[in-house]
Amino acid sequence: MIELRTWVFIDSLQPQLAAYMGTASMGFLPVPGDSCLWVEVAPGMAVHRLSDIALKASNVHLGQQIVERSYGSIFVHHRVQSDVLESGDHMLRYMNTEHSTRHPCRLMWHEVIRSITPDHATLINRDNRKGSMILPGQCMLIMETDPAGYIIYAANEAEKAANITLIEARAVGAYGRLIMAGKEADVQEAARAASAALTRLNGPNGPACTDAM
Repeated sequence: MIELRTWVFIDSLQPQLAAYMGTASMGFLPVPGDSCLWVEVAPGMAVHRLSDIALKASNVHLGQQIVERSYGSIFVHHRVQSDVLESGDHMLRYMNTEHSTRHPCRLMWHEVIRSITPDHATLINRDNRKGSMILPGQCMLIMETDPAGYIIYAANEAEKAANITLIEARAVGAYGRLIMAGKEADVQEAARAASAALTRLNGPNGPACTDAM
């Protein structure tokens, strides 16, 4: 039996997130404007069957396939939304479930830190080589989600909402982690957009994801 942990459909990948995902992609690189479906399941080896089903169902490209000890993740993408949705429907039918059975998103940490010091900025940049650099004096949004894959949706909606710089969007592992930077007003707007996006994923009867501190 396959456990559906994360199911996130993104209508249009934003430029920074598409570029960031491309730095880690071992498959076909996404481009801005692509539709994307991020799926995380348990056990991890189940992603091989889901990848096979998705690729045979439509014209989608496989951007990434990650098999961890406990969980497995894939993302498929295509310029045409209907192709991505068609592949998603085939995967759900195979698992005999609906996307609404996915785990609710839990916001494990959510904070805005103002006026980053030069020492702090240097250490962040040394740890994160796939995204942009954070500059001293900028504000920083940090966010952590469970399951990890939901952080992709939060990052995309934040980038849509504000003039923000993407530093990190790590969507695998025990928790998903997001770091964004910019002017204080932009960071606050991005934080509100990310929180609202995660709350929408949980549905009207699910837990709310609160605004940043």
